[in-house]
Formats: sequence, C-alpha cells, structure tokens
Amino acid sequence: MSDEEYFRSCVARERQLAHLLGHKVEEFYEDAGTLWDGTVAMPKWTRNWAACGPLIAEYEIDVRFEREGGVGHGHGHGHCIHAGAVTVQVSDHPDRQHALMYAVVKAVVHLLEHGGKKR
Repeated sequence: MSDEEYFRSCVARERQLAHLLGHKVEEFYEDAGTLWDGTVAMPKWTRNWAACGPLIAEYEIDVRFEREGGVGHGHGHGHCIHAGAVTVQVSDHPDRQHALMYAVVKAVVHLLEHGGKKR
C-alpha cells in the first residue's frame, strides 16, 4: 500500500467515526476533512495520540499485543494488536504506534455500530 493509500484509509476510518459520533464532515482536497460545517478540523484519531488516546479511556478499549509465541510472550515485535473486538495486523501499518491508533479507532467504530455508548 502506498503512503497516499494508507493516508486515505486512515482518513476514511476517521470520517466513519465522526459520522457515528453525529458530526457532519465536509471534504476538501487539500485537507483530510472538517467537522461542523467547515469550522473545526476533524480529529486525526488514527494519526495523532492527542486525538486517539482519550478514546481508549472513554470507550474502555481493552488493548493486547500478540507476539510470536503468544500474547505478551517472547522478545519479538507484536504482529497483531487486539483492541476491543477487533484485530489489526501491525504489518499493514508504518509502525506499531500507527497500528495501535488505527486499532483503537476501529474498535470504537465497531462498538458504536453494535450499540455501544455514544458521547
């Protein structure tokens, strides 16, 4: 996946979350997206810890890394991340931090789509 395709997949997941949270998202070619009729930038939930971190606490997302040899064992890098009811492959992302942010957002989307709490 190219950098541009990866960026687009992140923005698509962020837009999905924004819609589930009841925000109107306007799209601009130069910008990833804007909420609330063009006045507030859409949070970069899949790309910025300041935006993503609060989702973990607010939605009580359980996060686990699975490494070669089982969850939490071995010295290798985690090859997948379990966040809530979803699993994300680290190899599909630039690094573990981006994979983790993406997993958290995907977990919140899953939770909201399946009757979880809204803000």
